[in-house]
Amino acid sequence: MSPKRQGYLYVLITMCIWGGFTLTARLSANWGISAWDLTALRFVLAFIILMPILIYKKDTAFLCKKEPFILAMLGGVIYCLTAYSAFHYAPAAHAAIFLNGCIPLCTAVAAYVLFQQSFDRHTWISLAIMVISLGAMSFLMYLQTGQAFGLGDLLFFLSAIWWGIFTVLLRQWKLSAWHAMAGVAVWSAIIYVPIYLLFLPKHLTEPDPVHLISQVLFHGIFVVIIATLTYVEAIKRLGAFKTGSIVTLAPFIAAIIAVPLLNEPLNIAIVCGLAGMGIGALQPWRWLVHQDPLQQQLNEQKKQPD
Repeated sequence: MSPKRQGYLYVLITMCIWGGFTLTARLSANWGISAWDLTALRFVLAFIILMPILIYKKDTAFLCKKEPFILAMLGGVIYCLTAYSAFHYAPAAHAAIFLNGCIPLCTAVAAYVLFQQSFDRHTWISLAIMVISLGAMSFLMYLQTGQAFGLGDLLFFLSAIWWGIFTVLLRQWKLSAWHAMAGVAVWSAIIYVPIYLLFLPKHLTEPDPVHLISQVLFHGIFVVIIATLTYVEAIKRLGAFKTGSIVTLAPFIAAIIAVPLLNEPLNIAIVCGLAGMGIGALQPWRWLVHQDPLQQQLNEQKKQPD
């Protein structure tokens, strides 16, 4: 199999998992699985799998640095708690709009605030499209329900902020995919699980055991471990822009699937939000560029003298 075909295979795997995250997280809320429980069990399972591997490989020194700890708190504990909690208050379509749709924007803002990386022309266009679509969606929702946004929407947007900061710090610190993934899983378990056991409410006996086990297996193995590794491998073969653009489609497709599968509402306001945020996040006009922007940057660096 050629590297390009391998890249598309990795993209397909990542899309299935990311789309499944949206659907299963919403299902977990419907099944009565709390965000406290799912977050704890997700990282416990990942810890049990990854820590022996790190010890066997004698690859634990990186855990003593501050970078994996900070990434775990942002992209692990805080992100999971706000994202999983949001699904208890808002449908899957709202996750695609306020979480996945806002992640590119929040990442760009975080890069500007933390490291003074200015917006390029494409980011400004995306910002305009997103603001217009969110404004139109909120106006239509207000006409229909008397309320423009809800608590779930706010939690999704906060999750996008955490993930945006996480992404910028990950790029800046240049951790490998393996160290980033393992560090987030291990430190999240070390910090969050004791707090969960001592202080937070537990509802492990209320959901059906089959539902609980299936959620933990999917989020602890597929989301935490497999999706991270396949996403990075896809970037190596297809480039950052093409990979990110294709994978970002997954939550929007999942939102459409959730309408018949989970009997969730779909009205003109949600369609407006999905369309606008999808276009703003994907930036389809950049597909006209013949070369991946990341590859262009690497080529320019190669031309510069040492």
